[in-house]
Amino acid sequence: MPSLRPDDVQVQVAAAGWTFFDSFVAADHATLGLPDLIGLGFDFSGTVVAVGVDVTDLAVGDRVAGLHADPTAPARAHAEHVVVPSTHVAPLPAGLDLETAAAIPLNALAARQALDLLGAPRGSLLVIGAAGGVGTWATALAVREGWTVDALVKPGTEHLVDPLGAKTALTAARGRSYDAAIDAAGLQQASLAYVADGGRFVGVKPGWPVPPERDIAVSAITTTADGPALSALLPLAADGTVPVRIAGRRPLSEAAAAYAEAADAPGSAGRWILVP
Repeated sequence: MPSLRPDDVQVQVAAAGWTFFDSFVAADHATLGLPDLIGLGFDFSGTVVAVGVDVTDLAVGDRVAGLHADPTAPARAHAEHVVVPSTHVAPLPAGLDLETAAAIPLNALAARQALDLLGAPRGSLLVIGAAGGVGTWATALAVREGWTVDALVKPGTEHLVDPLGAKTALTAARGRSYDAAIDAAGLQQASLAYVADGGRFVGVKPGWPVPPERDIAVSAITTTADGPALSALLPLAADGTVPVRIAGRRPLSEAAAAYAEAADAPGSAGRWILVP
């Protein structure tokens, strides 16, 4: 257990989300230059059990969700307890259960920060991989903020984006016609084919930069923990504005088997949750 600094909170983990990155770094962390001993797990939910002396906006007993975004830390969200700065968590709104909340922080914050990178003006936006976790949030948030959104999905998953308000659900997109694109599917360079000259592109693989072309502004999100932003996003899940799908729940004690099972499942099925 890390020591509790003045601005930290200790959370008893109720559930934690799994990502493909967790499996990747567990198998080949040396490729990323990570230490031999690393923790796993980004997003989590649970109950505050201790607060640092400088924390005034959270108290023992509060239900929270948060993000542990430091992949070099020796202990992270796939654990019974997690210690993070208080600014990295957000209180849960009424109506949002702890297991569902654990599936939200990484996806929601990645989408929020991708849209922030695109900036203004609003225009036509293609969300690639819109049926996945990040894509679902990016589509819903972009529609709310005035973008004209097309959702690119795999055949058979069109129904998953129907509640999000996109103009069209596509299984194939026309070339070079969008003001901007968010590549939530990790297609990388291939996604630039959908962006107009001088447009904007945001990817999800910051360690693998996409070479720019045709004056397209290219960037990639490195998702950071942001409690205040998460506080504004969680109510959208609580009231059903953004649907949250859980593909499966597995005990933390069976994490190795759960990682393998989750890695073989399609992203559109939803998030996999580990429960201590």
